[in-house]
Amino acid sequence: MRILRNYILNECLTPFAISLGVLTFVFLLGYLPQLANKVINQDVSLSAVGLVFLFNIPVLLAYTLPVAALTTVILAFGRLSSDNEIIAIRASGIPLARILVPLTIAGIVLSLVLMILNTRIIPQAYDAQRQILQETGTKNPGAMLEAGTFINAFNGNVIFIYKLERNKMYNIRIWQPQPDGKPTRTISAQEGEFTPVPGEPKVLLKLINGTSDEPDFKNPENFYKLNFKASFMTLDLTKKGGAKEKKPKGMTLKELEDQINQFKKMEVDTRPLVAEYQRKIAWSFSPLLFILLGFPVAVITHRRAKTANLLLAVVFAAPYFLLSVGCETLAAQGVVPPELIMWAPNMIGAIIVLILNYKLCAS
Repeated sequence: MRILRNYILNECLTPFAISLGVLTFVFLLGYLPQLANKVINQDVSLSAVGLVFLFNIPVLLAYTLPVAALTTVILAFGRLSSDNEIIAIRASGIPLARILVPLTIAGIVLSLVLMILNTRIIPQAYDAQRQILQETGTKNPGAMLEAGTFINAFNGNVIFIYKLERNKMYNIRIWQPQPDGKPTRTISAQEGEFTPVPGEPKVLLKLINGTSDEPDFKNPENFYKLNFKASFMTLDLTKKGGAKEKKPKGMTLKELEDQINQFKKMEVDTRPLVAEYQRKIAWSFSPLLFILLGFPVAVITHRRAKTANLLLAVVFAAPYFLLSVGCETLAAQGVVPPELIMWAPNMIGAIIVLILNYKLCAS
């Protein structure tokens, strides 16, 4: 069994290294248009873009490592199956279930590696990217706005934008914590536009079709809802204390916990933070899930062609990440509790893995 185990692992090492390198390179090429947009439309320097490009390599490993694991298993066992080596293994009296043991161990090791990446290294790399761009943001405050994340850079405001297209914003939430333990003021709008104030670290914000909490003059501790068609406000980047906030993707699990507790005290909606917390953990198990999925797929399809196997890997990996992104959106909007919905892709994948491997090993 040791000989077979070593043979299988050696069969997987080279395809894994090649797959990881190629996938990371392809993903980096896909990131270039976004960097070009920062240079052209947001006045980000080429040197800053170069550093952001380098820091993006570990960030992409969250995607490329599990996909490379899936691709490796499909390529390796696709060849073994097409060359009838799987039949030879069965004929020698070794059940296919025993092959799952080294694959499971390899999947657990890669999942632990990805857990470290997701909870420590990737947040640091992502935050390094943000700090580089934040330096540009002091010259162009519009570059500080980003969709799908809490923005705490503007003094006295916590902002969350669900969709951002150039200077257009959609579905905006703004929380303004009040002193002396008073309720937090909340502003929401369906649409918005922003214009950087020339020469100043400020942004002029126009909100369209929304509501805001206004103080009740008879009882200043209470607010009443005010509907508006258009409202204007100025956001100041000169945040007191000089502390640089971190965005959810740039936070470790401990930092996310601290931010969630802090925002709960400020009566700020923490669901996007909880969703990011759960995503970091759930995605860490994707290599194990993908490896155990790739094994029965490769044996059943019985294909040697590399192109067809790579296509299979994409077909099975893409729905996982797309579903995860969709679940994160639902969690952030409060449709479903994030603690439950963010694990839906893993649970669905686990059910498919169990069914496929059971049928293959029982046949």
